[in-house]
Amino acid sequence: MGFKCGIVGLPNVGKSTLFNALTATAAAEAANYPFCTIEPNIGRVGVPDPRLQELARFAGSAKIIPTQLEFVDIAGLVRGASRGEGLGNQFLGHIREVDAIVHVVRCFENSDITHVEGEIDPLRDIEVIETELMLADLESLEKRLPALEKKLRVKDPQALVQFPLMERALELLKAGKPASLVQCAPEEREELQRLQLITTKPILYVCNVAEEEAATGNHFTEKVKEKGWHMALVSAAIEAEVSSLESEEEKTEFLQSLGLHETGLARVIREGYALLNLLTFFTIGPKEAHAWTVEKGAKAPQAAGVIHSDFERGFICAETISYADYVAYQGEQGAKAAGKLRLEGRDYLVQDGDVFHFRFNV
Repeated sequence: MGFKCGIVGLPNVGKSTLFNALTATAAAEAANYPFCTIEPNIGRVGVPDPRLQELARFAGSAKIIPTQLEFVDIAGLVRGASRGEGLGNQFLGHIREVDAIVHVVRCFENSDITHVEGEIDPLRDIEVIETELMLADLESLEKRLPALEKKLRVKDPQALVQFPLMERALELLKAGKPASLVQCAPEEREELQRLQLITTKPILYVCNVAEEEAATGNHFTEKVKEKGWHMALVSAAIEAEVSSLESEEEKTEFLQSLGLHETGLARVIREGYALLNLLTFFTIGPKEAHAWTVEKGAKAPQAAGVIHSDFERGFICAETISYADYVAYQGEQGAKAAGKLRLEGRDYLVQDGDVFHFRFNV
């Protein structure tokens, strides 16, 4: 399991440049005019994780397979997008299909790159986009409620759960608040997600800064930081340069020359994982070293099911070694000899960095 992030923002904030850099492709045309991206471009990238390289080294793995992250580059939204301005309705539809929103905010000055609102103001830009997303959800609910009311009259089980949720969400949206603030019981949470409201999706704010400000940020990024939101500092220009370099040594040297220790992609992924409560486990052997993703709170059979449904269906137990023990004892045999291999059952909660070998029978 990976996760799909929709990249949104106003036109000319660096979305497509960032997408191209993150996916190391030229799939999205980056141009200095609004709506240069008409269809959502999708790019898959391997999640960088130095632990995978280390595990593969001890196991002598012939192949390394990172877990995957999917980015969807969605065209720039403008004021009135919820009413169809700038083909807004079409683009808003694409956002409903993602797991999380990466909201790229322009936090750099450049007179050669026009700003659709005339001047740089990240908080205003964020408000513009979020207002359009709330209006889109408001319109969606108002269209769906009459049909749901009919089902309510015949005591449809799903309608009995969904209708009060939709009413609560509608009340918030009319007050200018996102549907993510809906108060609901734990058993209602999954039903709320099924409504596919854009404003229930978690948001990561990516502040696009100039090259010289990538390590420190600036007064624009401080405004965003003060809000306490999930955010990451990225220079799309630097990411574009890094993606064009061939060797890892060149990339490291270039980043260090700018006072950086990692790419913007690594920061976006780390914050994205925190946002979505994800963790990574590994399956390691001589043929391949493979990273996989599950949500925090997943149990061992669910992790097995990420690899193959048969593994979950016929789950017996999980041979488990922690990453720290696997490295400390230089591989599976050393960890076994030290008594660090555990047999975990159906109720075992997966921990970040677990190395699994699943036993199953179907």
